[in-house]
Amino acid sequence: MRSRIVMSMLAGATLLTSSLLVATPAQSAEAPARSAQPVAVPAEFGTDWHDPITAAPPVTRPKNTKSCEVTVAEAQFRDFTPYRGTYAPPGDCGRSWSKVVLRLDGKVKGRQYDRLGHLHIGGVEVFRTSTPQPSPDGIEWSVEKDVTRYSDTLRSAQPVEMLIGNVVDDTYTGILDVKVTLTFYAARPTAKTAETTPDRVLTLQDGNTLTTPRNSERVVAEVYATGSGGGCEEYWYLTVPDSAPYSCKATDGPYREVQVEVDGQLAGIAAPFPTVWTGGWSNPFLWYVIPGPRAFDIQPIRYDLTPFAGLLNDGRPHRVEVSVVGVPEGQSGWSTPVNVLVWQDEKSEHVTGALTESRAGDLASASTYTPGAEHRLDTEGGHRLTVSGYVETSHGRVTTTVRRSLANTSVHTWSDGENPDALKARWTDDETVTVDGRGPARATRTQRSYTMDGTTTLGAGDRLRTVLTLGDRAAVTGTYGGRRTAWSRLDDTYTGDATYTAGVPRDQRHAVGTTSERYRLYGSGGCYDRSLVTVQGVLTEDKGSGGGRAGSSGC
Repeated sequence: MRSRIVMSMLAGATLLTSSLLVATPAQSAEAPARSAQPVAVPAEFGTDWHDPITAAPPVTRPKNTKSCEVTVAEAQFRDFTPYRGTYAPPGDCGRSWSKVVLRLDGKVKGRQYDRLGHLHIGGVEVFRTSTPQPSPDGIEWSVEKDVTRYSDTLRSAQPVEMLIGNVVDDTYTGILDVKVTLTFYAARPTAKTAETTPDRVLTLQDGNTLTTPRNSERVVAEVYATGSGGGCEEYWYLTVPDSAPYSCKATDGPYREVQVEVDGQLAGIAAPFPTVWTGGWSNPFLWYVIPGPRAFDIQPIRYDLTPFAGLLNDGRPHRVEVSVVGVPEGQSGWSTPVNVLVWQDEKSEHVTGALTESRAGDLASASTYTPGAEHRLDTEGGHRLTVSGYVETSHGRVTTTVRRSLANTSVHTWSDGENPDALKARWTDDETVTVDGRGPARATRTQRSYTMDGTTTLGAGDRLRTVLTLGDRAAVTGTYGGRRTAWSRLDDTYTGDATYTAGVPRDQRHAVGTTSERYRLYGSGGCYDRSLVTVQGVLTEDKGSGGGRAGSSGC
């Protein structure tokens, strides 16, 4: 939240654009969560605080399995010069892996803002992340990500490019020292691994051209969509129409939707995740230890394009384009790199098929501004899309139908001078993919919900206070012949309340703050539940457990 009063002070505190992929938390995969020992909590933030940590689970790793580690990139980012190198696959772990885990280890000290970064291997974006803001004494952090799905790219030598755009000068002194490794596990892939790992990983050529293998039977696009790079699209959920007196403008208000088109035809819709970076809402003291959900793990939006496989398999190049609804014409601020994952029918040279249905509802996006002592903007938006198509495979005709429904409601209120400034918003993204071939139909329904509820106020003595709650929730249900076969529930909730004196040097801010995160993931696959609490940058609580049965205590 950028209050007009503090915008000039924080003008440099903006995320610099790049394009990169992500991982998970700063915790060893073998180290279970444990309760923090009693610690002394200072009266206010000092010159150092706990290293960044999240409550999300670490990447699980195969046990009793040979592993090989490869360093992919090692660099110090101080400007906009990308790191370039060459990746070579491990020599002692074969060319087929049960799992591949990416890990980023970073450190920085001094003064620096949040930055956005990317890692490309062979042109494929395999990691996108943002960075924490450092203490004067320095911090270290790590991020992990399961990148097994990029195995096709990793089987051969590839060029590497990594960039975390940064500014280092007399004021912003933090140099980002980063190392990225890949660990390969050589055990025989399971049936589940084979099903989820694509045969090919493709990128768009010349910016928007895709040519798939002629025997493709499943096609999934992933888009790492981030609103960033400074300007108001970094805070797109706060933008208002031109008629309203607010510092962040967008002609049609804050509704955003990420669309994919194939040869000019709408093929996929999705709600972007409202990421809050580690300088967000005018208050870095909210994020020094616990980042907001996904800030270190920028997950791609996935679109099942299998209904279009029959059209794509003609051996010709096709145009695939990504656009973001709601961005003012001619305004930049969104990065949307695309990977295309392809599963092939090894017993067919050419898989034919057709798109049989493409039905889009009317796009709804309406913002109503109500003037007064308290300015108010009410926004409602949404969209529906159904696409269906079939492919003639070696194992018979398979029909895939994708139904997706989006909705957004928000209430944004502010007073003159944008003090106070408040937002309460909710986004839903409900998707069902049904696959019907020989035997009963299989379906996967994913219900996503993102929430944001916060207020920033500048009070007496220029004390700036931000109170904020963020939610990332998802319910996934798999069925076979109408009977439930698997299910999971995710609930990742962040809360923060931090206050500091604005407009003064860091050592005069007298900042205080309490932040917490609870991450719960449970279902037919088990249970994970972890909670973190920090006070004035000190970790005062770290408790939870993983690996128990679904429905066990705490889940």
